This record gives sequence, C-alpha cells and structure tokens, in this order.
Amino acid sequence: MTEEKQMDAENMKERMEVLEMELMKSHRIDPNLYIEYDVKRGLRDSAGKGVLTGLTEISDVCGYKLVNGRQIPAEGKLYYQGINVHDLVRGLNGRKYGFEETVYLLMFGRLPNQTELNMFLEVMFNLQELSGRFVRDVVMKASNENIMNSMQRCVLTLYTYDDNPEDISPANVLRQCLELICKLPLISVYSYHAYRHFRKDETLFIRNPQKGLSLAENILVMLRPDGKYTELEAKVLDIALILHAEHGGGNNSTFTTHVVTSSGTDTYSSIAASIGSLKGPRHGGANLKVQNMFADIKEHIQDWTDEEEVKAYLQKILNKEAFDRTGLIYGMGHAVYTLSDPREVILKSFAKKLAEEKGMLEEFALYELVERLAGEQIMVQRQIFKNVCANVDFYSGFVYSMLGIPEELFTPIFAIARMPGWCAHRLEELINASKIIRPAYKYVGTHTEFQPMEER
Repeated sequence: MTEEKQMDAENMKERMEVLEMELMKSHRIDPNLYIEYDVKRGLRDSAGKGVLTGLTEISDVCGYKLVNGRQIPAEGKLYYQGINVHDLVRGLNGRKYGFEETVYLLMFGRLPNQTELNMFLEVMFNLQELSGRFVRDVVMKASNENIMNSMQRCVLTLYTYDDNPEDISPANVLRQCLELICKLPLISVYSYHAYRHFRKDETLFIRNPQKGLSLAENILVMLRPDGKYTELEAKVLDIALILHAEHGGGNNSTFTTHVVTSSGTDTYSSIAASIGSLKGPRHGGANLKVQNMFADIKEHIQDWTDEEEVKAYLQKILNKEAFDRTGLIYGMGHAVYTLSDPREVILKSFAKKLAEEKGMLEEFALYELVERLAGEQIMVQRQIFKNVCANVDFYSGFVYSMLGIPEELFTPIFAIARMPGWCAHRLEELINASKIIRPAYKYVGTHTEFQPMEER
C-alpha cells in the first residue's frame, strides 16, 4: 500500500469512528419506555410468551397443559398437521423416506398412502437436480465460508432460471416450493465443496444425487468423498431432518416467511429472507454454539465422569468466567417447552445409538451429565421456578459431528430441514391472508424545528 493510500485509509477509519459515535448517541432508546408504553419486545409478553399474531393449522408447539383452569408445565409435544411427531417417527417402522413423508404431510395436511408416496417420490427425484450451467455460473462463483450466504445468493438467482417467477398463484408457488425443497441440499453441499476447493485448495468433487435414494442418503452421498454411509447414519439424519422440519408460525424464520409473503413478493425473495433469519446465531446457529461449548468443556475438565468437577466448571460458565463469558449454557432452555423438548428427547435416543456405532459413548455420557446438571444450576443461578430443559440444539451438533458433517454445514442442514415448513406457511399465508403484516411502533423521539445549514 502506498503512503497516500495508507493515509486515506487512516482518515477513513477516523471518520467512520466519528459517525459510529453519532449513530450510538442518536439511536439509544430509554429501556424504561418499553415498560411505560407496554411494548411487547420481541413480540413477547411479560411472561416471555409469544404475542398472538396469526392462525395456522400446520403445526402446534405445546409446553403446558390446562389443569383446573390453570396452565401448568408439561412434557413437550410437537404436532405436524395434528399428528404427534413422536408417533410420526415411531410409525416409520424402518421406512427410509421419513422426511419425504413429512414434506407431504406439511404441504398437503395428511400422510400419504403408498401409492401417493410413490407418485410424490417420483416428482421429488425428478426435481432433485441442478443444471451444470447453474453449478458453474452460480454455485462456484463468489464462494465463501458462510454457506448460508451462498444458499441465499443461489436461491435468489434461481429466480432468473424460472420461466414464471412472479406468479404467486398456489399452483405455481407449490411447484416452486417443491423445487426448492429438492434443490437446496445440492446447493448447500456443492457450495461447501466450492468453498473448500477455492478457499482451502482442496480437491473439488461434485457428485450428482442418485435417484431412488432418500434426501438424507443423498446428502451423505454428495458430501463424502467415497459416497458411502451406513443404514443407521442415513436413518439418524432422516430423523434429524424430520425433527427440524417445522416448529410453528412464531419462530423467527417462519414468521419472516409470513411477513415477507404478505407483501405479495415472489417465492425466491421470501425464502431468501427466511434463510437470512435462520442464519442468525440466536436462531439457527445455536447447535454450533453448543459444539464449541463442549469443546471448551472437554479441554478444561480432567475427568468427564466427575460430577463435582463438571458442576464447578458449569458454574464458571454461568458466572461469565469461562467459555465465551456470556453466562449462557447453550442448548438449555426454550421459549415454549418447559419439562422437555420432544425433539430433543427423540434425537437423544438416536444420538445414543449412533454413539454406540461410532464408539463415542464417553462423549454421549458427558452430554447427558451436563444436561442433567445444567438445568438445576440455571434455575438456582437465575432464581427461576420454571423448569429448564435441554432443547433440540443440545444434541443436534453432536449428531452432525458423528455423521461427519462439517461445522460449516450445521445451519445449512437446519435450513434444508426447515424448507418444507417455510413453504407450507408461505402457501397458508397466500391462500388465507389478504392484508400485509404491519405491526405498530410507538414514536418516542421529539419534534424539532428545521434549521437551515447556515444556522446549525
């Protein structure tokens, strides 16, 4: 860098610092005003429950039960189109297209019979492809480490490859949604390979999905250099996709789907916005935080079976003395679930089976121990009486690691799973709603007289 350019850079830095100070000074709102005007921050009431903003038939998230007219904590339940997810998983009876059946359920309101499933699978097999031109000109260009960013860019660019992108009739949106559900796994895995090749100088290989394999199987085939996987690996990934497929209309990314859809925009813009929401570490990135936390725990705890040592280190985390010093034990607690998160309960059972196959039962035991101790310590530390249970993120990162899925794909896998939920909600919004979603914000600034430049 020349001396002149270095001086320009330094001057620019100083000017940006001045602007930053002005920004922080002018945009800070007194937190007491939220109480004064009874503003539902984050669209939650004072008890932390979501403010009712819409109606849906797609899924129901239950963390309480009604007893004598009072809502009391209960074992968590999650329903897809009225069907308990626990029953949905248990009812697969070894069938390998569990996620595909779940897609059908979310999109059409009921489970398919065998004939309907066979027809639906043929549709999905035919849509599960990307042209060589798209892979070359879109996926491979401008690769970066954050695959969610690559997925957003690719989804938006699919608009250009659609002969009828602006048509928001249910029939056309259904076609677009099914294409996105089928193509997103390819986009995410290919984007990862492109990043490793162009940024890490690793060998590039692009493997096409195989017709007849489940979506979960094809993710493993496309991701792994040898394309091999065990039956249990594919089963566990299939279950993980089912459990992440949908979680009510109020979660951040699905609410984003409703908000953006209500404006009348196209499918690609709506889904890209949802991906942007899920990309946030407060939403889709939580499982990676859990993994990083456990890496820190393993590094600092000598005996993983020593309850007192584990408990002492968890207390350090809560006291902001360890890990990232936020005082958070990641993967613990949920906005709706109280006694248990049904997704965590199911995934935990499969995580144990996978740990047995991988010879990682010691790590699994550590997760169990932290889960048991952390909930009690959080309740004591924060002096709360509501039970603190582990959520689905607690074991999902561990499962992905055992499956050999790289950390860069943790959140993209979540996006792949959640796509049918977003699509179902987009269709529900288009079919039922006629108004743009527009909540109100209370103005708490002041009105001032305009001053000409020479008087300022």
